[in-house]
Amino acid sequence: MRLPSLKSLTTRISRAALAFDAWVNASLYEGGHSTTEAYERFQARMQVFSVRGWKRFALDLTSEGVTLGTAGAMVLLFLAQPAFNLTSDNWLKAQDLAVTFLDRYGTEVGRRGIKHDDSLKFDDFPELMIKALLSTEDRRFYEHWGIDPIGTARALVSNSSGKGNMQGGSTITQQLAKNLFLTNERSLERKVNEAFLSFWLETHLTKNQILKLYLDRAYMGGGTFGAVAAADYYFGKRLQDITLAEAAMLAGLFKAPTKYSPNVNLPAARGRAVDVLHNMVEAGFVTEGQIQTALRNPATPVTRTKDITADYYLDWAFGEVKRMADAGKLRSDRVLTVKTPLDLSIQRSADQAVENMLRRLGDQYDVDEAGVVILDPDGALRAMVGGADYGESQFNRATDALRQPGSSFKPYVYAAALASGLYKPDTAVVDSPVCVGNWCPQNYGRSYSGRQPLWLAVAKSVNTIPIKITTAIGKGLGITHEWNAAKAGRAKVIQLAKAMGVTTPLTDTPSLPIGATEVTVMDQAAGFAVFANGGKVAKPYAATEVRNSSGEVIYRHADEKPVQVLSSQVTADMNYMLNKVVEEGTARKAQIEGVKVAGKTGTTNGYRDAWFVGYTGNYVGAVWYGNDDHSPTNKMTGGSLPAMTWHEIMAPAHQGIELKPMPGLNERNRGAQVVQAQADNAAASTAGKLSRRSFEVLSSLNGLFRTVEPSRSAAKNEPGKTEPGKPEPARSGALAPDRMRAPGIAPVDVAEGARASGGFGTP
Repeated sequence: MRLPSLKSLTTRISRAALAFDAWVNASLYEGGHSTTEAYERFQARMQVFSVRGWKRFALDLTSEGVTLGTAGAMVLLFLAQPAFNLTSDNWLKAQDLAVTFLDRYGTEVGRRGIKHDDSLKFDDFPELMIKALLSTEDRRFYEHWGIDPIGTARALVSNSSGKGNMQGGSTITQQLAKNLFLTNERSLERKVNEAFLSFWLETHLTKNQILKLYLDRAYMGGGTFGAVAAADYYFGKRLQDITLAEAAMLAGLFKAPTKYSPNVNLPAARGRAVDVLHNMVEAGFVTEGQIQTALRNPATPVTRTKDITADYYLDWAFGEVKRMADAGKLRSDRVLTVKTPLDLSIQRSADQAVENMLRRLGDQYDVDEAGVVILDPDGALRAMVGGADYGESQFNRATDALRQPGSSFKPYVYAAALASGLYKPDTAVVDSPVCVGNWCPQNYGRSYSGRQPLWLAVAKSVNTIPIKITTAIGKGLGITHEWNAAKAGRAKVIQLAKAMGVTTPLTDTPSLPIGATEVTVMDQAAGFAVFANGGKVAKPYAATEVRNSSGEVIYRHADEKPVQVLSSQVTADMNYMLNKVVEEGTARKAQIEGVKVAGKTGTTNGYRDAWFVGYTGNYVGAVWYGNDDHSPTNKMTGGSLPAMTWHEIMAPAHQGIELKPMPGLNERNRGAQVVQAQADNAAASTAGKLSRRSFEVLSSLNGLFRTVEPSRSAAKNEPGKTEPGKPEPARSGALAPDRMRAPGIAPVDVAEGARASGGFGTP
C-alpha cells in the first residue's frame, strides 16, 4: 500500500481546518441572526405593556422599591440573627427556676427566678397600678408592635425642647426584651438586638402576657423584683390593697428604682409620684378631681432599716445554678434552696468601701465605677460588688466587664518563670532597654535601674523584666530566634494563666506580659487564689449545697476535688515576692497591721484602669476602678483607690478570726532569720579579735549589705501618707532607698509599653 506524501497530507489538513472555520463562522452568523430576530419579535410583543409619562415613573419607582426592599430585608435578616440566637424554643421555661438563697450561716438573703414574683395573676393586678404604669412608661402599649415610632418622636421633641422631665423612647416590650435577654450595656449592638427581640416577643406573646412579665421582672429597688414584692417591701401590704398615691409611687420606680426609692429619697419619690399622677390625667385614665386626694395625702413607706442587698452576688449565683441545672447536676428539680458562702459582714464592708471611696474621691480621680470580688482561697465567693449602683445598672462589672489588668497580670509571668526553673526570687535581672521586633517598652519615667534581684523588680513593677523573662523562657525551650523565643515564652504564660483560672481568652501580643490583654475581676481573683491556697486551682463558686423542694441534698461542692497547678516551692516564692510588693513596693496602702498581705497593683496605659489584687492566708480580693466608657481617670494608680478599698474591706474581715499562714512565707522568713543570725554570730566572734575601729568598719559594711526586714521598713515608712493620686516612693528592702534606687526610677506600675510604640499591640 502506497502512503500519501507529506505535501498531500498537509493539504488535506489545511482544507479540513478551513472547512471547520467556515462552519464556525456560519454558525455564529446564523445564531446571531436568529437571536436578533427573536429579540425583535419579543420587543414587538412587549410593546403592548409599554407605558409612558406618570405611569412609567410609577413603574420605575415600584421596581426600585422592590429592589431596595429586598436588599433591606436581607440586611435586616442578617442583623436579626444575633438577637434571635439569644432565644430558644423553651426560652420562657428556661426561666422557671425558683431559687431561695441562704448565706453561709443559713439565713435567707434573697430569691431569684420567675416564681419569686409570679404569685399574682394578671387579672388580679389592680387597675390603678396598670394605668399608672402605662401612663408613664408606654401610653400606646396596646397600639404599637413592639417599637413605637410616634412615642419615640414625641420623646425626642420633648427632650430637645428642654422643658419638663426627660422622656424615654423605649417601649415596655423593649424594656422587657432587655431584662430577659440583654444587659444594660450602652451600645448600638444592644439597641439593635433589643429592637428585633421586641418584634419577636410581640409575635410570641399577647400584650397582657408581656405586661405581666414586665410587672413581675422589673427591678424596683431595695433588692425587690416586681410590683408584688415592691408593694410589700415599701408599704407592707398586698399589691391589690394599694391606694392611688401608692400606685403612682410604685410606677415611678420603673424609671430609676434607686433614685426614686422612697426609703432612699422620699422627697424625690413623692415628686416623681406627682408626675405620674399628672401623666394619668393626660392619658385620660383618671380625672383631675380624682388625683386631688392623692396629691394632698402622698404615699408614705414603712420604716425599714437599710438592708444588705447582695444583688450582684445573687445574680451571678443564680446564673451558676442555671448552668448547673442545664448540665444536669440538679436532676429535674426546679424549686431549689441554695446555701452560699456569702458573708454579709464582708459584703457590707465591700459595699460601704466602694460607696465611700467614690463619694469622697470619685470626682478627684474622675472615676465612676468599681468592681470587687472577695474569695476564700478555695474559690468560695464571700462578697461581690458589680458596680456603683445596682438600681442604676445591673451590668456586673466584676464578672462581665473585660478590662486590661496592667501590671496585675505580671504575677502569671513570674510564676511561669519560677516554674521553668530558670529563676528564683534572688536571681539577678537587669532592668535595661529591650525590644521585641520593633516594639520597645519602657518603664514609667523612661529610665532604668540596672542590676537587681527578681523580687525587687516585682516590688517596683519594672516593665522591661517580664518582657525579658518571657524571651528567656522561650530560649529555655531550645528556641534561639529572639522573636520566636518571646512568642513561645508568652504561650507558656498564657497556658499557665488559663490553668490558674483565667477564663477570658487571652490575646497573644508582645505587650501581653505587662498586661495589655483583657480579663475580668473574677479572673484575677481566681488566679491569685492559687497563690493563697498553696498552688491549687480555685474555681469561684457560690453554691456550697443545693437542696430540692423536699429538703434533699442534691449537690455538694465539697465533693469536687481541686487540681494542683503550681508546686509548693513556686507558690512559696511567689508569696514571698508579692508580699514585698505590699510591704516595700507599690501597694503599701493595702497593709493590715499584724497580718501578712501579698498582692499586686496594676495601672493601665492612659490611667483607664486601676487594680489591686491581694490576698492573705484567709481571703483573696480583687478590686478594680475605672469608667464604663473607657475614659481615662485623673492619674489614678492601683496603689491608690484600689489598694485603699482592699484595706477597708479586709481589715475588719480579719478581726476576731484565726489568722491562717500564707503558704511557704513563714518558712522562708524563718530561713532568712537563720542566715541573718549566723551572720551576726560570725561578726560577734570576729569582734574580739579586731580593733575597735576595724570592728566598726566591718559592722558598717555588714549593715550596708544586710537585707532590711519588712517590718523595719514598714515601721520607718508609715503607709497612706502620700497625696492621693501621687506615686509613692518605693522602698528597696535591700539597701537604704537613697542608695539602692537608681535615679529616675518611679514605683508607679503603669504599663508604659505604649509610650515607645504608640499603643499596645503587635510590632
